[in-house]
Amino acid sequence: MRVAASAREPAEGLPASGPIRKIALEEHFTTPDLASRNVARPTRSDALFADIERRLVDFDSLRLETMDRAGISLCVLSVTTPGVQAEKDTATAISLARKANDALAEEVRRQPTRYAGFAHLPMQDPTVAADELERCVRQLGFKGALINGQTNGQYLDADRFLPFWERVADLDVPVYLHPGELADAPAMFAGRPELGGAVWAWTAETASHALRLVFGGTFTRFPTLKVILGHMGETLPSLLWRFDSRWQCALGETLPPEQLPSAIIRRHFAITTSGVCDPTALAAAIAALGEDAVMFSVDYPYEDTSAAAAFIEAAPLDPAVRAKVCHANAERILKL
Repeated sequence: MRVAASAREPAEGLPASGPIRKIALEEHFTTPDLASRNVARPTRSDALFADIERRLVDFDSLRLETMDRAGISLCVLSVTTPGVQAEKDTATAISLARKANDALAEEVRRQPTRYAGFAHLPMQDPTVAADELERCVRQLGFKGALINGQTNGQYLDADRFLPFWERVADLDVPVYLHPGELADAPAMFAGRPELGGAVWAWTAETASHALRLVFGGTFTRFPTLKVILGHMGETLPSLLWRFDSRWQCALGETLPPEQLPSAIIRRHFAITTSGVCDPTALAAAIAALGEDAVMFSVDYPYEDTSAAAAFIEAAPLDPAVRAKVCHANAERILKL
């Protein structure tokens, strides 16, 4: 989150965004029901958080104005973290998720050329979550789901989630694995609150969650799954070589190329640039995963939309690659 030049106003001194079509797919909202209980607070500033709150519930003015200034033609919207992933009561989670999805569907219906949706799912009950995903995809026209991390200490590689992943595979839609609150308070973060949340803890949690899927065999069971990670891949693209080296060392054997962790990640993950406006990181991610696996995003309203747009316009990319990152990869992966 950029405090000095946030999504509230264009960042001073940044070049104007060019005409290339942009799709953003880590862009958040909340509902009145969820706003009162299930919105993470990523800042100590009351003024900044108040502005985030008003932007999360807005669909008609602030959000569209910000998109227009940045040249973003379409946003795929999702419930902000933690949403119902933080609910202890399953019935409450189910009710809140359905209401949020119905509310989002109405906003998409009102602005079909500007908004699309990711389903919000009550993972407390994987079968109900699968049914809600199917309803959202088949009836509401949503493009997949976004899940805010663990749910009551349960991670998505557990066997109890197999019915959910089976439905995801049948529907052929991606799942965006987004950061959420840690399930516990590790000693490594004790006394260092600055390491919590989006500064570091959420990255560590989400990267670990993704690796649980890789090493837990989820993609072996369901070889067509596609998972999306934000924040330039939550550090995973930079560590592919080490994953392969250390896993083969741990096993004491040489794996076939297609069974290496790096190969699984390249086959099954796509990433977005959300919250990382760094051309060096972008170049490294494209080099690691390929130009077909990286997509533009902002992380509205937590990041500076103008800065994100200026970054992707100015990044040293071939025009054909820039078009893929800005819109074509999202159009293909989400079937937009």
